[in-house]
This record gives sequence, C-alpha cells and structure tokens, in this order.
Amino acid sequence: MFLFRRNSAGSARLRALRALYRSFIEENGPEARARRLLREWLSPDQRAQFDANDYFEVTGSDIGRRYRIHQGTMSNIWELDEEMEAKTGWCFVPERPLAACNVMLAQKIALETDQAAVIALANRVSPRLPSRPRMVRRAY
Repeated sequence: MFLFRRNSAGSARLRALRALYRSFIEENGPEARARRLLREWLSPDQRAQFDANDYFEVTGSDIGRRYRIHQGTMSNIWELDEEMEAKTGWCFVPERPLAACNVMLAQKIALETDQAAVIALANRVSPRLPSRPRMVRRAY
C-alpha cells in the first residue's frame, strides 16, 4: 500500500510542461538556429534545392566551377563536372566545432568569395565513397 498517491492532474501538467520545453529546445537549439541562418543566406533556388535534397549548389568565385554542398560537416563538398556529376570531393571545415548548417554556410561563403585559397587549403577526397556524407554530431 502506497503512502502517497500520484495526482493524475499534476502529472499530466508535468508531462505537458516537459513536451513544451522539448519543443522549445528543438525550435531554438543550436542546430535549429543554424538552419534558419543558412536558409536566410541561400538564394531562392538554393533554398529549394536544400529543402528537397539536403544539398545546394554554389559557383566558385575565381574559375566559376560548380560545387554541391551536402548536409554535414566534413567531406561534404563535391566539385561537379559539365554533366553535373561529382568529379572531386573536398573537405574543409572551420577550426571551431559548429552546428552542421553553420559549417555549410561558412563553406558557401568561402567558395563564393575566395575559391582559389579555399581549394589550396582543402583536402581532396573521393566523391564516390561514402555515397552520402554522414553528419558528425559534436558535443557543445
């Protein structure tokens, strides 16, 4: 026999409060804020690509090559050939750990403003393996 009985109305309020807190964190956490910021910087065409495919394409500043930036933080940039197929993969990331969409925004800005310097620093990777870049989660 229990000395204390749970109040069902109180526990329902507690569950509702927890659900409200979780939804607030999901909408205002670092990943959500980074995604909103990235979407603000994308052109309407890039935004449509990103919403449909989890990637968007940019044109480099110097040579005019096309790059596809996939959702993720590393090995997520593919240089495209004339047929818009992946020719070469590139990997470059900021020094500090950031949310995935913040990394993608930094990569977009870097390629669109100083393509030659970025490619000189980037590591070349195979665009074939893995077939889809994985997102790396970091502790904040």
